Amino acid sequence: MEQNEHAARENRRRFDTHNIRCVNLLGGAGCGKTALLEGTLPLLKDSCRAAVLEGDLATTRDAKRIDALGVPVVQLLTEGGCHLNATHVQQALEQVSLDELDLLIIENVGNPICPANFDLGEHLRVAVLSVAEGHDKPSKYPLLFKDAQLVVITKCDLLPHVDFDLDIVQTDVRRVNRSVELIRTDIKTGQGFDRVAEWIRGSAARPATENSAAEASGG
Repeated sequence: MEQNEHAARENRRRFDTHNIRCVNLLGGAGCGKTALLEGTLPLLKDSCRAAVLEGDLATTRDAKRIDALGVPVVQLLTEGGCHLNATHVQQALEQVSLDELDLLIIENVGNPICPANFDLGEHLRVAVLSVAEGHDKPSKYPLLFKDAQLVVITKCDLLPHVDFDLDIVQTDVRRVNRSVELIRTDIKTGQGFDRVAEWIRGSAARPATENSAAEASGG
């Protein structure tokens, strides 16, 4: 953990030096993190120079989906590890042209538990929860939501077919994180993706040292 914290501080220093906002995207496997990026990144391309670091246990499939959007992407494979650490990010930054970026998004490994424990050097955290996962997840995995600045509820087109209570989710999320913003997305209608893009765009426009995730959590 000490080595990770050292690497995270170094990553954040590099981001700040290049005036890059870094966003850590977290959520369980299959919650729709990559689909969220597919719906959001095209709305950002004209106003924000972005790149993505894709974390996964194996394969480059998610990175190929991002590459198809014309967005620079680096695949990070943990070879069985359940989360990214700051050293993974540190190594990946050698493959990214930092001088040409305003925004770096790290899609963490699909896991609602371990990734939330590791600072990667990000300024902001986005927690993703799909309606297919059930409304009990914020109460079962509170750390995922505790330090997030945005919670995105995905796959809302499935609401008529699943047992998911938005009011319970909002109450449980607010219990651990009173100020976090919640946005619903529906991939069939496109609902919510413009709001997510606007949130990210606004975050990228702010000074990189303002309200970082580490500062918010006392790190």
